[in-house]
Amino acid sequence: MTIGRFALPARQRGVAVITALLLTTLAITIVASLFWQQQVQVRSIENQRLQLQKQWILRGALDWARLILRADVMNSTTDNLDEPWAVPLAETRLDQYVENERADTDASDAAVSGSIIDAQSRYNLNNLCWEANTNLCAKGEFNRAEVAAFARLLSAVQLDTVLAEAVANTMVRSQVSAEGNESGSSNSRQIGLEHIDDLLAVPGFTPEAVEKLKELVIFLPTSGLTPVNVNTASPEVLVARIDTLSLSDAAVLVASRKTASFLNLGDFRNRLQGKSLGDAEGKVDVKTRFFLVNGSVRMNRAGLEVQALIERNGPRTSLIWIREN
Repeated sequence: MTIGRFALPARQRGVAVITALLLTTLAITIVASLFWQQQVQVRSIENQRLQLQKQWILRGALDWARLILRADVMNSTTDNLDEPWAVPLAETRLDQYVENERADTDASDAAVSGSIIDAQSRYNLNNLCWEANTNLCAKGEFNRAEVAAFARLLSAVQLDTVLAEAVANTMVRSQVSAEGNESGSSNSRQIGLEHIDDLLAVPGFTPEAVEKLKELVIFLPTSGLTPVNVNTASPEVLVARIDTLSLSDAAVLVASRKTASFLNLGDFRNRLQGKSLGDAEGKVDVKTRFFLVNGSVRMNRAGLEVQALIERNGPRTSLIWIREN
């Protein structure tokens, strides 16, 4: 190698070659890093797009569920498991999708499924705090009759009945603490119970116990006792709600409604075979106000599940809460 009329020594020529190679390697590394960052950003944008599209699909499914519930109340005076709302939607592929130009790719991998569940087929644990229209927990008390009802449910699923009073005490402490914080008289705050998984904060509860109760109890935001729908409740919930029934009696009632659902409370009483409602008078019904909507969408490599609580007052429906999984 020469510069002008002078030749570089061999050692300098070697250094120049190594420097050139290092600069080339550095340039390639920088370009590769830029391409990698761009790919990450593109993938991130794609993931955000998929997430938004999944959310919009599930929002549409919720609107569809609310439409079904509104139509049901216009055509029926009872709620039972033979009605259209109770039929689950099996996984259904979406033939038409958001972007027409991508229909051949996204639609083949996009599917939605869901179901509507009568929330009043479950025992409302907020009943522990209410007597008539009085919130006992806010006053440092709880409804002992409702604690006994919850204890019957625990016994039916072979759990320790002392957990019923433990839940009631936790709810009392959380509400009293909340009242104290509002008035500025307390610096501590107890964990409130709003969802079934919150029971893990109650002493004595284990994940196995919560799993046993997951389909049987719920926290409904009501200002008063919530009745159980006898057309949809399980035998365990019926035993909890009606103290005159055994588990076998309740199973017979559930089997009988598969042939014909209960038309009204008089029809239900007639099928009790001489048993009375006991302390369940006014605490059972054949129609429902609260419904759980479960939805799932699967798209390409991602999926999303949601659960929502819907309140229906006549033909009007309101979204109480929605949870994504």
